[in-house]
Amino acid sequence: MGPERAPPRYVKIAVSRDTGARAAVDEALRQIDLPETCFVLAFVPEGLPLDTVAQALEAGADGVPVFGCTTAGTITPEGYETEALLLLAFPREHFRCASLLIEPLKPLSMKTIASQVRAHAARFQRTAGWNRLALIFADGLSKQEDLLVATLEAALREIPIFGGSAGDNLAFRETFVLQNGRFHTNAALLLLLETDLAFQGLGFDHFLPTEQQMVVTEAIPEERLVLEINGAPAALEYARVVGCPVEQLSPQIFAENPMLVRQNMNYHVRAIHDAPGAHALSFLGAIDDGLILTLGRGKEILETLRAELDVKGPRDAAPDFVLGFDCVLRKLEIEQKQLSGPVSEIFRERRVVGFNTYGEQHCGVHVNQTFVGVAFFDPGRREFA
Repeated sequence: MGPERAPPRYVKIAVSRDTGARAAVDEALRQIDLPETCFVLAFVPEGLPLDTVAQALEAGADGVPVFGCTTAGTITPEGYETEALLLLAFPREHFRCASLLIEPLKPLSMKTIASQVRAHAARFQRTAGWNRLALIFADGLSKQEDLLVATLEAALREIPIFGGSAGDNLAFRETFVLQNGRFHTNAALLLLLETDLAFQGLGFDHFLPTEQQMVVTEAIPEERLVLEINGAPAALEYARVVGCPVEQLSPQIFAENPMLVRQNMNYHVRAIHDAPGAHALSFLGAIDDGLILTLGRGKEILETLRAELDVKGPRDAAPDFVLGFDCVLRKLEIEQKQLSGPVSEIFRERRVVGFNTYGEQHCGVHVNQTFVGVAFFDPGRREFA
């Protein structure tokens, strides 16, 4: 391990690994100075009873609003963890916040959501000289994040949006967002933030496009389900292209052999999460008939992670902390390659905290197998963002 860094100045990090929901919440809340806190983000691991977690947070937070979601793992000051409850307390001296619960996500009304979001932003009074950003946490099994984030981008315009889709480890049963003392499914939570801190958005993966292209020839877009690729059963064709027997397809194979979609001049990952039924492929992002998919090949993941997190703020300063939304498929690949220790060390060095997601939102696009984050810096020059 490298030398210990001092904890962040502008966020208080609280962690509990207690397996009892009420005990875990109580232990974490004791690590927070609630009178100094504007709001808390709670990232909840699989296995804690959610009703108990919600009640304990509501009772123990002393009126401080708590927002958050269920996760596929947390990123604590120790790096990747699976069973740790993580609370992040944002100080009122440097942050203001307003929340909007968006439900239902399915069916999703773009017009209604856009109207609600614009009204919400208009009500959020501006503070002179402070910067604005938005965080979005969505039900990770709703299959609506693509339309949702495009709608938010159009409605909020100049306000940058960063987010992650809620998870439930790798159970893929039910995922939730937290607002007003309750966990909600088929919903999304929008947080508008103001801060006097400088910040910078991050978004990167570690894949390059290959020459191997495929065409979706039959799909059920609303279910993110691809039935045929290149006129053949989707799973069979994918397995042929990656050189794997179809019966051996697994989350690890999908993580190491992702599909990429070109949008403008950039490639984004459209991750596969399952091969259900009669050789179909189920995706974690938007697909459609005629979509051209490009097979991706990985770059060196540790070098990429170090380089992309090596961001600088005003006066060439390192971030005070990075709020990170990291796809669970990245974590799977990292575990498969036995790199969890080195990756966790990189996160520790760069003060990354957050959670593992079922998808990420960045620059108006819902992506997969990507790290999305916000690096916050000492206030310094306010024009930097």
